[in-house]
Amino acid sequence: MSLRHAMLGLLANEPASGYDLMKRFETSLSNAWPATQSQVYGELAKLAKAGLLEVCAEGPRGRKEYAITQDGRAELHRWLTEPHPDTVRRSEALLRVFFLNHLTPLEAVTYLTGEAERAAGQRAALAELEQKVDWGDDPLSVNGRLAIEYGLRFTAMREEWARWAAEELAKARGK
Repeated sequence: MSLRHAMLGLLANEPASGYDLMKRFETSLSNAWPATQSQVYGELAKLAKAGLLEVCAEGPRGRKEYAITQDGRAELHRWLTEPHPDTVRRSEALLRVFFLNHLTPLEAVTYLTGEAERAAGQRAALAELEQKVDWGDDPLSVNGRLAIEYGLRFTAMREEWARWAAEELAKARGK
């Protein structure tokens, strides 16, 4: 996924300003694909220059509202239907697991326990977000709930695995 496609997807629902997009990222996409204000505004300019967005309204203090163009919709559709989306396979946390033998047994177990606690904290934050959002039956709400559920299940799995791994390591090193 790219910021470009995230913004096209948001604007395919309805026109928005950069400020509106930042709010949508904060309340929906930030757990899957975070973006900073400078990234959002920079990407808006690039998308408009490429003809994928157009300014549909201008307001006070230079506020611009953007709408997706037909070319933008076509690019979003192409991206959504491409056969194999990129998946991130890098995990610094998991890479460290391969080298835990360079730590003391206590340090290694502490690392894994910390990973479990981080996952539990992330899951708690997602659960809190799920409760705070005023879910509707609009596409962003329906799909956002699917994404939150993925995050809840994924963080639960990471916590369970890290606790199991800490126990396994403690047993193996206790021999």
